[in-house]
Amino acid sequence: MIYNTLAGYYDTLVKDDEATQDWVNWIERFVKPCSVLELACGSGEITEQLSKAGYQMSALDLSAQMVEQAKTKDVEGNISFFVQDMKDLSNFSKFDAILCLCDSFNYILSKEEVSHFFKEVSDHLNDNGYFLFDTHSLDRMDEFEEEWNETGVFEDGCGYQWSISSENDWLYQDFAFYLPNGEMIQEHHLQKIYEPSWLEEELNTYFEILSVNTDFVEEGIQEGEKYFYVLRKR
Repeated sequence: MIYNTLAGYYDTLVKDDEATQDWVNWIERFVKPCSVLELACGSGEITEQLSKAGYQMSALDLSAQMVEQAKTKDVEGNISFFVQDMKDLSNFSKFDAILCLCDSFNYILSKEEVSHFFKEVSDHLNDNGYFLFDTHSLDRMDEFEEEWNETGVFEDGCGYQWSISSENDWLYQDFAFYLPNGEMIQEHHLQKIYEPSWLEEELNTYFEILSVNTDFVEEGIQEGEKYFYVLRKR
């Protein structure tokens, strides 16, 4: 199970207050405070900021450990958290907006699953509801064609190695954690990158595409790290 050991160190590795604010600002441009379901919420940084801004937040993640990290930030107890797969929302009613952020979408590993996922999201949106998500850009495959590595030691003495590589339309992230007691724990993460033209064709079945940007501010599909989609249910 991914995000088991990583959950405890996730914020130390990737927390970025400026980036979190960028995501919140992007969401606020299109969606005013309303009922929101965040898919694959991770450690809940964006979830908590939206809750403080007046959004009625529900959030889920497949990793129980990540949900526990997210709950520690919700000191007011305003957010409803769930441990479950984002590809099955059958236990939920409908929301005004659904979010899937921070390249979580790329953990959906087949076109068939993507098509089902888009339908599932549409089915759980109110009329004219919004769906906002981001995805790795095609440029990420070139960026990590040569393996990237980072090593370090956390405050508790646990060492780590983090590597990212790409092959065809697959992105591989591998973590090794070297515990102070000598034990090593590994996590292997697999993500898939999809052609924007195919994504837009699938999205058009269920949604009106309101905005597509690269890295928040560049209009359309351009060179960059992520594509950002704003959609409204048809």
